[in-house]
Amino acid sequence: MAYKAPVRDFTFILNEVLEIDRYTNQPGFQDVSSDLVSQILEEGAKFADEVIAPINNPGDKEGCHWAEGGVVTGPKGWKEAYKAMSEAGWMALAADPAYGGQGMPSVVASAFGQMTAGASAAFSMYPGLTAGAYAGIHANASEELKQKYLPKMATGEWSGTMNLTEPQCGTDLGMVRTKAVPNGDGSYSITGQKIWISAGEHDFADNIIHTVLARVEGAVPGIKGLSLFVVPKFLVNEDGSLGERNSLECAGLEHKMGIHGNATAVMQYDGAKGWLIGEEGRGMNNMFVVMNEARLGTGLQGLAIGTAAYQAAVEFAKDRLQGRSLTGPKNPDGPADSIMVHPDVRRMLLESKAFVEGGQAFILWTALHADLEKSEDAAVAQKAKDYMGLLTPVLKAYLTDKGFHVASLGMQVHGGSGYTEHFPASQYLRDARITMIYEGTNGIQALDLVGRKLPANGGRAIMTWFGEIDAFVAENSGNEAIKPFVDGLADTKAKLQDGTMWLMQNGMANPDNAGAASTDYLNVFGLTALAYMWAQMAKVAQAQVEAGSTDPYYATKLQTGRYFVERILPDAEAHLKKMKTGADVLMAMPAEAF
Repeated sequence: MAYKAPVRDFTFILNEVLEIDRYTNQPGFQDVSSDLVSQILEEGAKFADEVIAPINNPGDKEGCHWAEGGVVTGPKGWKEAYKAMSEAGWMALAADPAYGGQGMPSVVASAFGQMTAGASAAFSMYPGLTAGAYAGIHANASEELKQKYLPKMATGEWSGTMNLTEPQCGTDLGMVRTKAVPNGDGSYSITGQKIWISAGEHDFADNIIHTVLARVEGAVPGIKGLSLFVVPKFLVNEDGSLGERNSLECAGLEHKMGIHGNATAVMQYDGAKGWLIGEEGRGMNNMFVVMNEARLGTGLQGLAIGTAAYQAAVEFAKDRLQGRSLTGPKNPDGPADSIMVHPDVRRMLLESKAFVEGGQAFILWTALHADLEKSEDAAVAQKAKDYMGLLTPVLKAYLTDKGFHVASLGMQVHGGSGYTEHFPASQYLRDARITMIYEGTNGIQALDLVGRKLPANGGRAIMTWFGEIDAFVAENSGNEAIKPFVDGLADTKAKLQDGTMWLMQNGMANPDNAGAASTDYLNVFGLTALAYMWAQMAKVAQAQVEAGSTDPYYATKLQTGRYFVERILPDAEAHLKKMKTGADVLMAMPAEAF
């Protein structure tokens, strides 16, 4: 089957639910209209469907190639696809016009990002990592470094990476050993090894700009002693041309379960020249810009893979003839009915569809708030900043969990065929699994949520979130047509509020209680977020139906949302009950008893 970018879904969310035309008074939206958004989505879908999707499966089978001297080449056709993407201007879509970009809002770029990740998760990581590195340099580097690196990163002529992990440390970055020694001319000599560096080496771009976390010689131990550096593959001359090769190379590639088309590199730095991003000792603060960008991108990637897996499962289910309907043959002239007649197959497909479409809305709603952080209205900007801090771990963890779940359901719909490499279900499942691990495992995201994001600023973000949902419920409580959606949202939000109070009362007394409850709490949060998205989508769809629209899209949207409310939202009760059991049952057993 061939992936098809869900243009109609994105158009519906951006133009009808979020009403993007309402934001022309906000920075970055002045020249944006619903008509322009529709045009971008149509062209973006064409590129994703016709250029990227066809190379996805062949690239998975071939993988990347490493040769002596650290030379890495990508799968056949990938360099050409990357060049086509660069030349068409897609990589510059949301970049700052002051540094080579087109200045489109993040919410529009996020829709295109979902298309590219759905077409090929592994391929989308090359521009995705570049966008993260671009954001880190843009936020904190000197003007000189910005002018030197950002314009060509925006166009894709140069790509970017983030280098954090080392053999002895991943989550605990305070153990980083890579060292930086000042050279006396403003540069530093960077020495150390970084592992699991996505897009760390390849033949797609003329230069690769690494952002590297390292410890300046003599700095204090732990997180506070880390700094962030720009370390280019090729040094850049004063006139912007490429100079000599820097003292770094790819020492090897990882052999992985999935995302075979992405070069996951072991990077060796041997006195490589680097330049400080921001101030010494502020490395983690500066890297968080890159990390948060990557976490949002990973949530997007996981959900997009689920979207592609769902599409493949639907196509298979319609074509596969097995058995007869329990209520009598639906294909009497054929040897059997399609498996679409079976309730359990429909359960799997509807569950997938509900998570995919709710997740798409959650991603775009969140991306809109990333744009609103730049608002000149201080209250709007503060609310958006609070939401981005609060929701990033939820979006990353919940949507990658559900993306993998959808990919697993997609394989189940395929039956034995899905377990073979003759169908795409296997690749989607393999590709999706990593999204739950990299950029901070989902368990770490849950700890971040309850330990850092909830209590930040006295709980201001979560209180604002509760207030917004309460206002929506109050405004729409009299709309009988969408009552199940509004009531479902109110009920799930109440459970989230209950869980939040439980954490405040029990997590402080015993931190293990917070840790033990964190994943279930995040799941209740994710369910609340999707319930809010579904309530907003249902409101718009129902209004269209009542206005006389005969477009079946709106009726289908309401039917899908009904499944979410009736068959998925009840999970919130179980998660709340589990989190309230506390840490005793988890921590009582001695380690040797496992």
